[in-house]
Amino acid sequence: MRRALALCLLVLLTVSAGCTSLFGPGEVSDDQLNENATYDDVWQQDAQVYIDVRSNDYRAVYDLGENRTTLQVFGRNAFGLERPLDISGLRYRFDNGTVVSTDQHANFTVDQGREQLRITVPEANGTLAFTAPKSGKSFGVPAFIEGVSYEAALPPKTDVAVPLLSSVDPSPTRTTDEDGRIHIYWDSVSRDVSVRYYLDRDLLIFGALAGILTVAGIAGALYYLRQIRELERRREDVALDVNREE
Repeated sequence: MRRALALCLLVLLTVSAGCTSLFGPGEVSDDQLNENATYDDVWQQDAQVYIDVRSNDYRAVYDLGENRTTLQVFGRNAFGLERPLDISGLRYRFDNGTVVSTDQHANFTVDQGREQLRITVPEANGTLAFTAPKSGKSFGVPAFIEGVSYEAALPPKTDVAVPLLSSVDPSPTRTTDEDGRIHIYWDSVSRDVSVRYYLDRDLLIFGALAGILTVAGIAGALYYLRQIRELERRREDVALDVNREE
């Protein structure tokens, strides 16, 4: 009973402390939102949503279209529940090319709820960009805008060509190699995008390991085959000895 009460107390303390690993981050500070960031190389892309995946984070760029002035963004915790996305370097680009941060425009605001961040931009027909963390060789992006094209550019020297080492969900429309980076395209996305990729050197390690296991398997099979034949030969010798005595 005491253990159960202690466990409940621990859970309550964890929730009240805003544990980032399970229940999401705390309030996003103005310093974090206005953190120095540049998106000059990714503002204009063919896809309406562009995800530039890097080693420890990714940059997301959303073409908001003509009628959208807000965007609800969120991540998912360890239980798959929505939580406010831990974003930084938030920027808005006007149609004329002017880029502002939240401290530079009064109508560019962020309101954090229990499960989502509500981002309000100065006007429609612009582009929104932010940076979000990721861990390991995978990332997931909820479909904040559905029914539009998505593109994800993986880090250099990575790939998703071998299904055993990678996964892409939903299935992409196409995958191309552009300037040493794998680009994954979806013509229309209506659910969460999830990608697990591998490093090129992982494929070499996997190939070497598979080769070693194959050689070991063949050697083991030959050894046991030799043992079986030796036993058969001994059985035949014993049978001959019995016949001679008779």
